Amino acid sequence: MTRTAAARAPVHLWLVGVLAIAWNGFGCLDYAMTVTRDPAWMAPVPPAVVDWLDAAPVWALAGWAFGVGGGLLGALLLVMRSRWAVHAFALSLLGLAANQAYLLLSPIPAAATLGDLALRLAIWTAALVQFFYTARLRGRGALT
Repeated sequence: MTRTAAARAPVHLWLVGVLAIAWNGFGCLDYAMTVTRDPAWMAPVPPAVVDWLDAAPVWALAGWAFGVGGGLLGALLLVMRSRWAVHAFALSLLGLAANQAYLLLSPIPAAATLGDLALRLAIWTAALVQFFYTARLRGRGALT
């Protein structure tokens, strides 16, 4: 593919990029407000869940940080049409896997609901779609 052909980004890149920035930006907001224990943010969280979060090991919190931070970085790099977006989304997947490992290995509080399971599924789906979408764009030469 010539540089001229690659210079034109598909319209869906911008749509996916903006949605990815919003999705991953919210993930970063949730992480920041949770680890700083913002009173307004944490008000609806049951005490058992707060205790469970407090007991989380550093590696699980680091995984959460890399998951959401890598996702936001990947989304920003995507709209900048950088080939490094693929690597950032891969980092996000690794962080997500580490964080989710803690969820699988620790006893989840009774306050966790079916909605929490649906949210985890949505997060995995979004992360995988973002990674494979970006990898495909890179393979087509739309990212430089």
